[in-house]
Amino acid sequence: MQRRVLGSSGIAISEIGFGLWAAGGDFWGPTDDAAILDAIDYSLAQGVNFFDTADVYGGGHSEELLGRAMRGRRAEFVVATKIGWRGFSDETKSSAYTTVGKLVAGVESNLRRLQTDYIDVIQSHVDFRDPTMEVVVEGFQHLQRDGKVRAYGVSTSNFEYLQAFNADGGCSSLQVDYSILNRTPERDVLPYCQEHGIGVIVRGALAMGILAGKFDADTRFPDGDFRRRWHDDEDEYRVFRDDLARVEQLRPLAQGCSLAQLALRFVLAHPAVTTVIPGIKDVGQAQANIAAGMLEVSLEGIDAVVPPGGGRKIWPA
Repeated sequence: MQRRVLGSSGIAISEIGFGLWAAGGDFWGPTDDAAILDAIDYSLAQGVNFFDTADVYGGGHSEELLGRAMRGRRAEFVVATKIGWRGFSDETKSSAYTTVGKLVAGVESNLRRLQTDYIDVIQSHVDFRDPTMEVVVEGFQHLQRDGKVRAYGVSTSNFEYLQAFNADGGCSSLQVDYSILNRTPERDVLPYCQEHGIGVIVRGALAMGILAGKFDADTRFPDGDFRRRWHDDEDEYRVFRDDLARVEQLRPLAQGCSLAQLALRFVLAHPAVTTVIPGIKDVGQAQANIAAGMLEVSLEGIDAVVPPGGGRKIWPA
């Protein structure tokens, strides 16, 4: 497994990481803790060392599960977690961390769930409307000085917010939604990160599973899977069908690999990108994702389907 250095942090991480949102057991349908722990074991044995989670995933369950996996071998893991996001509604968009003391106490909770005394990368979580960004940055820097975090960054697709967050140049990483179907970060976000030494962690490379190529217009999602809304809302269903049409155009381009592996290789080909963190629920998914890191894949033809800088934001933030 190839490793790349995450921006100015100096931390070397695997170019294929492990996304742990689904491990929380909410938003993505049912999951099995034992299957996820097996997938973590398998991934670690194959050279994956970067694991990304958040306090809000499953109300902390995702962090707790990763903490269980790390027992007795913490040094083998590079842990990235997040704090600040409380939900999808306007009422929960603003941060609860209005003082440095509250922010530090919040990260102490992350540490307890992870059963560790330090976090490698702490991130402000998808909260571009947060009026207390300066408090978050100050809190992260306080924790960094105390040795409780090694580096800090932000998870957002909002370019102006990224610039403000990095006002003093201390931001080491950006987590951003980027995929074949959403090439909008190529316009300004990714060049900015290259220029300022900010490592890029790609979320959404499979566009919520659309780029796995396994969905069609009749696909129905189980209870507890937030993608059910793609059929409940007429506008979202229309966009879903448009994305499926692009998938059919992309399918012939996947020569010697799966469509999902093509999608992972696509984002890794951008020079600003450090790692990609597809969500993983079991060993089979881990195997397929890790294999993408070993492939030489032609990306010819993708620009004709979705031009550079084109597509749509899959996530609003």
